[in-house]
Amino acid sequence: MIHKIKALHDNGNGLSIRAIARELGVSRNTVRKYLNMHEASIDQQQQNPERSKSLDQYRDYLQLWLQRYPNLSAVKLMRRLRDQVPDLAVSDRTIRRYVQTLKQQTASAQARYYKPVLDDLPGVQCQVDPGELRQVKVGEALCTLYFVVFVLSFSRLMYVGLSWKPLDTRQFIQLHDEAFRYFGGVPEECVYDQTKLVVLDEQYRELNLNPLFARYATTIGLHIHACEGYDPESKGKVEAGVKYVKQDALYGEEFDSRDAVAIHVQEWLEQVANCRRHGSTGEVPRQRFEVQEQARLKPYLRPDSLYPDAPQTTRKADKTGLISWAGNKYSVPMAWQNNTVGVEVDDGHLIILDPVSAERLARHELCLEKGQKVINNHHYRDPQQRIPALEQQLIERLGDDSARSLCQHLRQREPKIYKDQLAGILEQIQRYPELPFDVLKSVASREDISARRFGEHLEAEQQAQERERQADTTEPSCPASGPLDLSRYAAVGHSSGQEVRHESA
Repeated sequence: MIHKIKALHDNGNGLSIRAIARELGVSRNTVRKYLNMHEASIDQQQQNPERSKSLDQYRDYLQLWLQRYPNLSAVKLMRRLRDQVPDLAVSDRTIRRYVQTLKQQTASAQARYYKPVLDDLPGVQCQVDPGELRQVKVGEALCTLYFVVFVLSFSRLMYVGLSWKPLDTRQFIQLHDEAFRYFGGVPEECVYDQTKLVVLDEQYRELNLNPLFARYATTIGLHIHACEGYDPESKGKVEAGVKYVKQDALYGEEFDSRDAVAIHVQEWLEQVANCRRHGSTGEVPRQRFEVQEQARLKPYLRPDSLYPDAPQTTRKADKTGLISWAGNKYSVPMAWQNNTVGVEVDDGHLIILDPVSAERLARHELCLEKGQKVINNHHYRDPQQRIPALEQQLIERLGDDSARSLCQHLRQREPKIYKDQLAGILEQIQRYPELPFDVLKSVASREDISARRFGEHLEAEQQAQERERQADTTEPSCPASGPLDLSRYAAVGHSSGQEVRHESA
């Protein structure tokens, strides 16, 4: 530090005292002190082995209090020290710095001891934790959503299982079944807190497990690891995951239906949570899982005995969400496209069921003909759901009368691509923000207008305005007075003597 001060000052040719103090983060008095010292005095001070601090004689007293009460503040220690030594000739700031240094050098009891956690081995551990979020807006109602987060400790691949009623053991097992099918296998152990869904009670770290869940875990070959009571830090990966689901996936979202919630969470897992670069591993969870962990998971064989009500007949839905039954095609909810569903016939209706829980997913009246498609439009995204929003945006940009007239024209002209035409016109308006409102209304009122023609007209109007602005700022090229020189045009229309004649064939 002293040598840095001397070098920066450079005998008055370098930085000022204020600049040196700002550069090194020390006071100006300190800079002045060392600039006024000779090199010999500095070397003697630095090499003195008996160099000590004025508070060293009270070190044992301060250490005693810190060993008993490690969180004791420096301010309180300072008061106690001054009570013992009223005439102590050191500043409060010096005492605070000394205590801060002493705390770093004093071994003291802690509320909890931590040890470094090495990277987990692939396929070994999954951390599991339930959570809930109240006041989720579904339609016009505010609902409570219950969910369970599963995080593979090695790859950080995540799965979120949902429930609209408080979790019981059977529902908890069903969500495990969904997670292990999503992962494509089972890890060696799962880590839980002491929820009654897993642990009924504990004494001396001896666990009395929930018998139904213990039977499920034993059947699939899963080891249960329960944390000590009130110790969420033992499974910090999934604790952070629960907060991540609440804040990033669900908070601030509004849904049309409960099926829309399931679709949203599934898309969030695939497009956000499992494809982001994880802050701890520095890798994408999905890629890390597929490359290093997926092959290490044990095969998952679902114990059918735990689901006595599961449907016996199943069908595989295709990518368009249709299943085959008795020569006809029937639709299933969008979330079950490319998945297996249970089916059964009841009183002239085809009932489509969850293949695990036997929960009813859809109900169709049986078609007696062959080769027909029986489709429930609610099973698919409604392509009309964006149209009102697009029409409202167009009204805001063009005014009520012009926008409604344009919408009516587009709907009559191209009804099948009406939504795309609306979106195209709004995009064209955004591309030319400098055009005045009257120009937009004029173009919108043209006959046979379409999104493409609308863009062409706007581009032409933009170019015309640019030409007008250039013409206004250009000086006239002709002289102010005097006759024009037209001699250059004398030869126009006369032959140069070099003609090429073509003989007729």
